[in-house]
Formats: sequence, C-alpha cells, structure tokens
Amino acid sequence: MNHNYFAQGAPTRRKVFVSYHHHGDQAYYDRFSTNFHDRYEAITDNSLERKIDSASVDYIVRRIREHHLQGSSCTLVLCGIETPNRKYVDWEIDASLNQSMGLVAVLLPTLQIHPNGGTNKPARLQDNIDSGYAEWVWWSEIIANPGLLLTKIESANSKSKTLIRNQRARMQYNG
Repeated sequence: MNHNYFAQGAPTRRKVFVSYHHHGDQAYYDRFSTNFHDRYEAITDNSLERKIDSASVDYIVRRIREHHLQGSSCTLVLCGIETPNRKYVDWEIDASLNQSMGLVAVLLPTLQIHPNGGTNKPARLQDNIDSGYAEWVWWSEIIANPGLLLTKIESANSKSKTLIRNQRARMQYNG
C-alpha cells in the first residue's frame, strides 16, 4: 500500500469528494467533516441541487465533473436510508467513475439492512462493490479507527480501472 509520504514522514493529505443526501444525512456529513478535516486536503460539500439550475442531465454531469470533482482522487459516498433514491448521488458516482476516481462507500447507521444481511446502496455503487472496484466500510468503524478510512481510500485508488462498472442509465428522478 502506498501512503505517499512527505520528506518529514507525514502522509499526503488526499483531496476527496463527499457525495451524500443533503437533506437526510447532513448531520453525518457535518460530523465527518469535523472528525476528518485535518486528515484530508479538502472534503467537498457542494449541494448541487441548489447550485446548478438546469434541466439537462448531461450539462449537470459535466458541471459535476469540471467544477466539483476536479482535483479529487476519490469519491466517498455517505450511504444512508435515502441515498439510493437520490439522482444527484447517482450522477456524482457516474461522473467519478467516468474519471476513474477511487470510490468508497461509508455505510451510515441509518442504512436499511435486509433480513439476508444485505444493505440498500445506490445501484451504481453496488455494481462497483460487486466488481471489486469500490471499497466499503461501516461508519462506526471509521469513527472508532480514523486511520481505516485512509486505508480504504488508498486501496480504492490503487484498484485496476478494468473493474469499473458504469453501464447503468443515469437516474432521471429522485425515488
């Protein structure tokens, strides 16, 4: 695993993009930002629904790519109960995969767990977990062991890009 060390031995601070359901999971993003702001160059909070006024999905995805993801090496998806139903989260994952960025799912305590033990995550994200491209971790694990998130990010960034699965049509509506 490559930790990209400075000459002084401190790990390089990764620039990451955080995708989440702003209305439902803002409190988790706020806690995430507070707990990890010293570890990463930037944790980006761009509420796209308020910033991009357009009906063109292609235009919005291009804006996501050019103005919100640029310079980030990895996208973290905070997965709560409503996350799979949010079109902007789907579009952010799509744009991230089109740029071959690392992808890490952070499973929040609100995530629905099915009787078979599975969880309800965004479909495009689940495709990439299934292919072995995306990493995932429980919220409680990164809060208890903050270094684990860096391990997941580094692992996600080192994955073969041939594992990327991004064939789904983009969501058109929130569920």
